[in-house]
Amino acid sequence: MAEGSPRRFQWRGLLRSVHRDAGNLAVGLTLVYAASGLAVNHIADWDPNFTSYQTTHELGGPLEGDDQAVAGRVMERLGVKDKPSDVYRASDEQLEITLDRRTLHVNTKTGRVLDEGDKPRFLLRLANWLHLNRGKKAWTYVADGYAGVLLLLAFSGMFMLPGRKGLLGRGGIFVLVGVAVPVAYVVLSGGP
Repeated sequence: MAEGSPRRFQWRGLLRSVHRDAGNLAVGLTLVYAASGLAVNHIADWDPNFTSYQTTHELGGPLEGDDQAVAGRVMERLGVKDKPSDVYRASDEQLEITLDRRTLHVNTKTGRVLDEGDKPRFLLRLANWLHLNRGKKAWTYVADGYAGVLLLLAFSGMFMLPGRKGLLGRGGIFVLVGVAVPVAYVVLSGGP
């Protein structure tokens, strides 16, 4: 190009810049959706939102009195502040105290308490809540924006490289394979 002549517009350079910036913007949301997607895809194998626990407490001897009084003493001694949804006698020696995501199995003869329940998984439960759109209307706008950024990344990525490595070469083969995977699955599985 001769000195002083106007510089020619480089659309691939602009496309690379847009692709890079959109990719950096999408990293956080991609991590949330990818981790949550893996978790909820295997929901039959484990609970991605909660982890179960069992703890035994010894309250030292028999617990006497009516069921509500015993339940009140047990909860006070264990430092449980929640209000039980149910207190009932499972047997002569067994009192059950049901709380939200937690049950206290009290042996009134020995004072032994089996505390079992579920604790939320710290970040994964939050990621699943977002992924499954439990945040409703406001999160729908964020998710739609993210889907738009993913489409931008897909299309800009297809046109960034020219020639044999681009859409008319090796890149095109990968695009076709990417399209073929869901199509083949629907055909082979019998579809919806």
